[in-house]
Amino acid sequence: MQGLLLAGRYRLGETIGSGGMGRVWRARDEVLHRVVAVKELTAAQWVQEADREVLLTRTQTEARAQAQINHSAVVTVHDVLEYDDRPWIVMELVEGHSLADAVRDQGRIDPREVARIGLWVLRALRAAHDAGVLHRDIKPGNVLLSDDGRVLLTDFGIASIEGDSTITRTGEVVGSVDYLAPERVSGANPGPAADLWALGATLYTAVEGTSPFRRTSPLGTMQAVVTEEPAPAAHAGALGPVISALLRKDPEARPAAAEAERMLAEAAEGRRPGGAQAYVPTTLHEGPTRTSPTSLSGHGQGGIPGHASDGAPGPTPGHPGHATPATPYSSSPSYGASAPYATPAPHHSGTTATHTGAHTGRRRWSRVVALCAAAALLGGGAVFGYLQLRDDGGTRAESGSGQDKDGKGNVVGGIPKDWVRVHDVEGFSLMLPKGWERRVDGSQIDYTPDGGRHFVRIGVDRSPDFDSPYAHQLDLEKQLRLPGYRRLHLNSNTFRDQPGALWEFSWKAGSSDTTKGPRHAIEQTYITRGNVEYAIYMSAPEESWDKTRKQFDAVLRGWRD
Repeated sequence: MQGLLLAGRYRLGETIGSGGMGRVWRARDEVLHRVVAVKELTAAQWVQEADREVLLTRTQTEARAQAQINHSAVVTVHDVLEYDDRPWIVMELVEGHSLADAVRDQGRIDPREVARIGLWVLRALRAAHDAGVLHRDIKPGNVLLSDDGRVLLTDFGIASIEGDSTITRTGEVVGSVDYLAPERVSGANPGPAADLWALGATLYTAVEGTSPFRRTSPLGTMQAVVTEEPAPAAHAGALGPVISALLRKDPEARPAAAEAERMLAEAAEGRRPGGAQAYVPTTLHEGPTRTSPTSLSGHGQGGIPGHASDGAPGPTPGHPGHATPATPYSSSPSYGASAPYATPAPHHSGTTATHTGAHTGRRRWSRVVALCAAAALLGGGAVFGYLQLRDDGGTRAESGSGQDKDGKGNVVGGIPKDWVRVHDVEGFSLMLPKGWERRVDGSQIDYTPDGGRHFVRIGVDRSPDFDSPYAHQLDLEKQLRLPGYRRLHLNSNTFRDQPGALWEFSWKAGSSDTTKGPRHAIEQTYITRGNVEYAIYMSAPEESWDKTRKQFDAVLRGWRD
């Protein structure tokens, strides 16, 4: 076909690319005397009639989608014509190669250069989304790197345009499996966040030299996309947190395009984007992800010093000079286990608890230990100071959009819009629903909307005993005496780029608790760069756990130490 003249003006030269759907020709526009690229849909020649209609529609959609986007980082469409009962697309010719070619040739690409590439792809996506176009096939092969340094996004062949009827059959998944967002694999209607997820996977491939979710079969790859976290991007540098933020499984937890653009711009300059930390998920390192129901044999109710009756741990004396820690999330054991909001008698009577775990020579309980423990008991004579969120000092609540903001006042996604930022007098701040009350007993700090049935508890230990939060939580678990205790998971992880541990468990609250019956709790513990250990604990009755678990994720995203 070389030398063929299409529509009386486009003369085909040599082929410069091909794939399963078609091939691309270098051609000359005989009217405007310029070199162009012409895309031929070869697949339409070999499929059945019904499938041919779908392919032709997709080609027309591609041309229309790209034509609607006016941006320098999107390959320009000049013309669409028909020849041999097939559509042909005439486009801007980009002299260069694809990002996939670069990865294949170089193995890995410098993260600052990858951030620059991602920045331009994101700008192209923002223009597309503003025009009502979803690309739906972001991958290294569709990112072009021109010889003059430009980055361009191409191949809108399976794009969807707002207002168009679908051109896919029921149950059909289109796009490169490695780069399909989890919501697309699961069959949900994708939004702009799906393109951002694919961009994250593309950037990961560029810095690591391998696709983050590729397995030996398409089915295995799709399963990995939905259920597995990628291996840490060891070569990503400052770009790592941005990639992690874009690869959040929940589309609502990913940054919006504007925020992602700011983060990529910082990474392209070699700076670690501070805003990315609000989106980075915790990453598991060790320990079982789930265990069968576990009982602590040999431990009766109320047998651990510093823990309240009915197996609910309570506050215990802390390090000399520091107030007693609070137990984690209500209805869950201390720092690692919390019982409902009660302060046990040993604390009020001045009884000193002895630490029987690691570091026994120090003979003290960490202030954070009580965090989990007291959370389970809200009844039984506990005494709390009530502080309403106020704007005149002390504990302060910031109203407004309800979403977290970075230092420049830009809204960060993933937090309900009606939440407010609460600045606690202990120096940390967090996002919470409006109206939650602060309760304090010693250093045990709780926020609750309903007197303790649901609550978040914060423990602060400025002189931690344990080398890791994981070891601390394991030690706490050994000392729990909660009826029907069941470990759901206890794993070390990374939280805000710092060593942490995540512990989730359930138990059955006793008659002296604020809420009888099954309860559920979760606690994220981590150690800051300043060697301060924080425990962020949340607990609720089992029947409302689904909502509480989502709130916990939002609390972690909005947390500031």
